[in-house]
Amino acid sequence: MVRSHVKTYKYRVGKKSIIVIHIHQKATAAAEQGNVLASNAVNVQIVHKHKGRKKRR
Repeated sequence: MVRSHVKTYKYRVGKKSIIVIHIHQKATAAAEQGNVLASNAVNVQIVHKHKGRKKRR
C-alpha cells in the first residue's frame, strides 16, 4: 500500500451516535518477472471508550 487517508465524522441523531469513516487507499505493484497482487484490504477496529466514574481506593 502506497498511501492511505482516513477521515471520520461523528453525528448524533436523537439518542443514537453515528460514526462515518471515509478511507481512501492507493496500492501499486510491479515486478519484472512473475505475478504481483496490489491489495487495498483494510482492517477497521472501533473501540468504545466507557464514560464513568473512576474507582477510588
